[in-house]
Amino acid sequence: MIKPIVKDTFFLSQSSVEASKADLYLAEDLQDTLEANKEHCVGMAANMIGVKKRVIIVNMGIANLVMFNPVMIGKSLPFETEESCLSLTGSRKTLRYQKIDLSFFDKHWQKQTLTLTGFPAQICQHELDHLEGIII
Repeated sequence: MIKPIVKDTFFLSQSSVEASKADLYLAEDLQDTLEANKEHCVGMAANMIGVKKRVIIVNMGIANLVMFNPVMIGKSLPFETEESCLSLTGSRKTLRYQKIDLSFFDKHWQKQTLTLTGFPAQICQHELDHLEGIII
């Protein structure tokens, strides 16, 4: 289901809590909402659609990947960049990493590990910040 985008910075600045199997429905809501906003958005966190759970979706180029309880377990090659956010106006400078390693549960609740580089890594870091209440 397509959900409205939350723009309330107080809500967005709160940390998200662990997701469970009961939250698997969020995969479809995030997918539908990202697809509806694909002209301006390449990733999304569940708090952006009003749910403070640790779930994100990242556009990987040809497909979107939903991650439940994602954790960055490694990072390298820092760089400075500027980003915008569908929940905010304007853009802001931030520090990102060219390469990150992640651990997460997929939409079948299977534990996965993944290494991302380049733009997908940057998108993922932005969404991980959302889970911590960090607004970029």
